[in-house]
Amino acid sequence: MIRVQNLTKYYGERLAVDNISFNVPKGEIVGLLGPNGAGKTTTMRILTGFLMPTSGDAWVADCNMATNSLEGRRHIGYLPEAIPLYTDVTVRSYLDFAGRLRGLDKYQIKDRIDDVVELCHLEEYIDVLIGKLSRGFRQRVGVAQAIIHEPEVMILDEPTLGIDPIQVAQTRQLIKELGKEHTILISSHILPEVSMVCDRVVIIHEGQVVAEDKIANLSNILRGTQNIQLEVRGPAAAVTRKLERVRGVSGVRYEKPYHIVECPADQDPRSSLMTAIVQGGWTILSMGMVAMSLEDIFLKLTAEEEVTDDDEEIEE
Repeated sequence: MIRVQNLTKYYGERLAVDNISFNVPKGEIVGLLGPNGAGKTTTMRILTGFLMPTSGDAWVADCNMATNSLEGRRHIGYLPEAIPLYTDVTVRSYLDFAGRLRGLDKYQIKDRIDDVVELCHLEEYIDVLIGKLSRGFRQRVGVAQAIIHEPEVMILDEPTLGIDPIQVAQTRQLIKELGKEHTILISSHILPEVSMVCDRVVIIHEGQVVAEDKIANLSNILRGTQNIQLEVRGPAAAVTRKLERVRGVSGVRYEKPYHIVECPADQDPRSSLMTAIVQGGWTILSMGMVAMSLEDIFLKLTAEEEVTDDDEEIEE
């Protein structure tokens, strides 16, 4: 349903999107991940016909958005980061307006307002001025306007930005419900949100795709990196420095009360880690292998490389 091929976008001399390609097949929820400024919003604006690419192509429902944008938009429900709401009208009036903009007749509009209000749980607020709604309920109204014309594809740009944790959970559930009948592309830099609702992720960094796969398979992209989780009774900073010097360890971070040790999947430095802890005069309380989280993978793929001095290694 969504196909991006060699897409590039310049703003003047600044390169925002650099020759990216990815697909979103029918019936899939895909997360477009990246740090702020990575090119997520630019990509979505091209996909929705708001921007023209410098080069490359973007298709939605077999419509090239550069040459057949009007037809392509008929298949798209779009929730931009800045929700396009009129605060001086009621929810009902706004959805009626959105339906007319989408070419629905008055009978279709009435039925669809009933449907989207129920789906988005807006029954109690249908005759309330939008300006009196909380940020979370405005977000729901934004989703309702995006689906009022029953689009095949939904494109959601940061759908949980700025709302409280309860509303975030409710929005996630709504997206899951929508995913049963729509193809969905979600832009976000909030990793738990993506891991909970998406079938697959596309990670972009500095305008380039650096990974694309199901979350469970992404660790393969890192050439088999694995994590070891340790709980050590000892000063956290000193323990971290000691573990970083163990042969086969590529990184250590402290997430109280655990030290997370990163190493290649074809190595098992646990014996050396225990030796290092004993040498430091500390006590190991627990040790075990842990699967890499989406956050681990994201940080690994998007973090800037740092130059560090060589340290003494501990042999097994």
